[in-house]
Amino acid sequence: MAHLQLTALAGGADDEMEEVALLGSYDEEAGVGTEGEDQAEAGMRRVQVRVTGMTCSACTGAVEAALSARRGVRRAAVSLLQNRAHVVFDPALAKDDDIVEAIEDAGFEAEILPDSTVSQPKSQKTLSGQFRIGGMTCAACVNSVEGILKKLPGVKRAVVALATSLGEVEYDPSAISKDEIVQAIEDAGFDAALLRSSEQDKVLLSVTGLHFEGDVDVLHDILKKMEGLRQFGVNFANSEVDIVFDPEVVGLRQIVDTIEMESNNRLKAHVQNPYIRAASNDAQEASKMLHLLRFSLFLSIPVYFIRMVCPRIPLISSFLLMHFGPFRIGDLLKWILVTMVQFVVGKRFYVAAYRALRHGSTNMDVLVVIGTTASYVYSVCALLYGAFTGFHPPIYFETSAMIITFVLFGKYLEVLAKGKTSDAIKKLVELAPATALLLLKDKEGKYSGEKEIDASLVQPGDALKVLPGSKVPADGIVIWGTSHVNESMVTGESVPISKEVSSLVIGGTMNLHGILHIQATKVGSGTVLSQIISLVETAQMSKAPIQKFADYVASIFVPIVITLSFLTFLAWFLCGWLGAYPNSWSAESSNCFVFSLMFSISVVVIACPCALGLATPTAVMVATGVGASHGVLVKGGDALERAQNVKYVIFDKTGTLTQGKATVTTAKIFSGMDLGDFLTLVASAEASSEHPLAKAILDYAFHFHFFGKLPSAKDNINRRKEEILSQWLLEVADFSALPGKGIQCWINGKKILVGNRALITENGVNIPEEAECFLVDMELNAKTGILVAYDGDFIGLIGITDPLKREAAVVIQGLKKMGVHPVMVTGDNWRTARAVAKEVGIDDVRAEVMPAGKADVIRSLQKDGSVVAMVGDGINDSPALVAADVGMAIGAGTDIAIEAADYVLVRNNLEDVITAIDLSRKTFSRIRWNYFFAMAYNVIAIPVAAGALFPFTGLQMPPWLAGACMAFSSVSVVCSSLLLRRYRKPRLTTVLQITVE
Repeated sequence: MAHLQLTALAGGADDEMEEVALLGSYDEEAGVGTEGEDQAEAGMRRVQVRVTGMTCSACTGAVEAALSARRGVRRAAVSLLQNRAHVVFDPALAKDDDIVEAIEDAGFEAEILPDSTVSQPKSQKTLSGQFRIGGMTCAACVNSVEGILKKLPGVKRAVVALATSLGEVEYDPSAISKDEIVQAIEDAGFDAALLRSSEQDKVLLSVTGLHFEGDVDVLHDILKKMEGLRQFGVNFANSEVDIVFDPEVVGLRQIVDTIEMESNNRLKAHVQNPYIRAASNDAQEASKMLHLLRFSLFLSIPVYFIRMVCPRIPLISSFLLMHFGPFRIGDLLKWILVTMVQFVVGKRFYVAAYRALRHGSTNMDVLVVIGTTASYVYSVCALLYGAFTGFHPPIYFETSAMIITFVLFGKYLEVLAKGKTSDAIKKLVELAPATALLLLKDKEGKYSGEKEIDASLVQPGDALKVLPGSKVPADGIVIWGTSHVNESMVTGESVPISKEVSSLVIGGTMNLHGILHIQATKVGSGTVLSQIISLVETAQMSKAPIQKFADYVASIFVPIVITLSFLTFLAWFLCGWLGAYPNSWSAESSNCFVFSLMFSISVVVIACPCALGLATPTAVMVATGVGASHGVLVKGGDALERAQNVKYVIFDKTGTLTQGKATVTTAKIFSGMDLGDFLTLVASAEASSEHPLAKAILDYAFHFHFFGKLPSAKDNINRRKEEILSQWLLEVADFSALPGKGIQCWINGKKILVGNRALITENGVNIPEEAECFLVDMELNAKTGILVAYDGDFIGLIGITDPLKREAAVVIQGLKKMGVHPVMVTGDNWRTARAVAKEVGIDDVRAEVMPAGKADVIRSLQKDGSVVAMVGDGINDSPALVAADVGMAIGAGTDIAIEAADYVLVRNNLEDVITAIDLSRKTFSRIRWNYFFAMAYNVIAIPVAAGALFPFTGLQMPPWLAGACMAFSSVSVVCSSLLLRRYRKPRLTTVLQITVE
């Protein structure tokens, strides 16, 4: 998931789409460390050792100490849950037997695992895997899973999200496999399955036609004969085959076609979409929860009627009071029904609570089990006591049954509500078309027909036909036809974009009118759509700093509640035993023990740690999805949290406040040189530069000589340069770019300088007074002057203007209204900078700032604790984007700029700066409300359940009602977060308080 590429739109019809990296290494520090370790451990041997006899963390410490003390051992990591040690050692100084001996000397049994004796791969790349984790109910579960994953050998990073039930793990495949990660999660008491991995040569195919064992044998034979397949495994039960293949040898489409042809069309393979698979898992979880809820209701409703309704119907009441042996029929029926609810329906709570307690953690399941078991055990004891003594104390079987029913109902609603939070990703996934029309070629390379194929089987280089009204199946370039394409679903740009030959198209966008033939350039995870989805998912996986508070509370919540429950029971029981309250209070419950027990159970059942755990992740998930739909991609919850407090927004000038479409307006000679020769000389020098101003000069010179326009499509770049060089450009030697100043090189054995004042004067070239006056006049009119010196003499200058973006001035005004101070920082000269700033309404200007100096400006503003945002698009903005608290990269910017940023503004529209800040403020306002509701619920509900109001009002909350309250508390928090789906971008007229009549 690292080093992703996003192709975004620049504004304007002629503009190209540029490749930009959305995500760099997720954890740079870990990456650096890993690289250092890889170099240090080159030539080392790695083994996996099974260690038996370990029972606690002290045991793992003893094994690690014993291994580390052994000569030649470079590194040792021991996992208690896996009963395994990962050892890296120098084979010249130690042998496998020495490792086994060291562990046995420490008092444990050891065995080298056969799998680890396979030669290690030379590449030590880090993989990123996304795992579905089932069974998590609160933040304590998340902490438990994260803690276990981070202790595994080879795991570099682990992030678990409660709202999505997903975990993202970065790991070294040479140290640990994805199966071992799944096993570790399952050993911790949770369900786990790998959804997808960053490996590009692994695929899961669903195969139709696998009805008998013979079909499996046929499939085995087909795959064994196929070249390029490294390994495969067939799952007959699920009709799936897991294949690892070499994409350089065999393509995915070839694999699918071969299976179909070699089986005489009996077997058909389809690529499984991990998102559809995940949605299927969500649906299965909701269906399973609904089934349990129905079964629980079917058993609990009769119990409720026997307790509350039947005693009021004489005939039924007399029947229920009849005896069957020593037991009343009514009590016996309740016992049978509730036992099924408690131990059949409620089994999931017991299993989850046992797993949590086994690993020293606590969660909501522990509270449910304690509350319902206490009620059930008391009721059974009371029933048996009444059967054998004739004195029948009240029994509360309905309490445990109704608690479990209400909790299941709440969990079912929670599953449905949490599913709504990921609607944004579902909508993005649905944009991708299911099929594509592949244009077939004959032996001569001519198009001979077309074939409908699965869109996931499109390969780079394929020629595809896109009909009017259908979706573009992959990122590519138009090779035939003209049309208009609606790209609003991906970029947020509402105006249809004209497409012709050499135009770039984005997969998932809608072709409106004409037929297009496109050549696929990026498919699968490389497309814009896939990477937007990946970016949104990564953001949803990340934790906002504010969530640390919830994690801490969750870790101590359950023990505190159990303590409060015990104290509640003790206080009421002692007060009753000492006669501190009248006997009439406990008369209905028969005695003060039962009276106190009901208060105690209510305290355990009403407390809810889930609401706290869901407060932040659900809101962040909805917000990142909403942001993506508005063209604002957020890289994580921490960026979202910082943006709400932004005090300063720093804008780069070129390409950010301006359109980035520089054009030459003036070319003036101050020597005897001909204008054509002057332009040829300058264009030759600038041809090797990537700066936007260089391109403007090159275009102007080309148009001057040939009255045409330079080709702009990426595939034509090399051809364009060759034509230019061969036709009219001069040969350049020793070219060098001088950041913040210009360029210098040698032409015809003479040095040429093209750049600003500083470059010219530093090289001892005098600027004539006439040229200086002309230059000052240009700068006062917001134009940039490019000075040219050749062979030590000043020969002329070029005036360049870059029009402001039409929304720049109103966005600056809007930010001021929001209490944010705009600042412009540019490498341009002071006169041009002040003229541009005055035009857009920025008062604070920093000009003639070198790229590294932009970061210094940011640090100076941060000194008083202010949160600073930086908006930029170029390579020279990257240090500033990193230094800023919130980096915002314009979507049409360079890959380095977008890799360094926290926000990506896909539409290249400055209005999205306001959207980003406003969305952050709205999101964290909602999170604070969520925390308020969650905390207020527990602060108010627990004392009420403990009977704090009973002495004054006679109000006693029965345990079943407490269970209902607990069930709905987490649902209310999720629904609160879902209100963010109604978010609308702020209108500038509203921000500026303008009334439009």
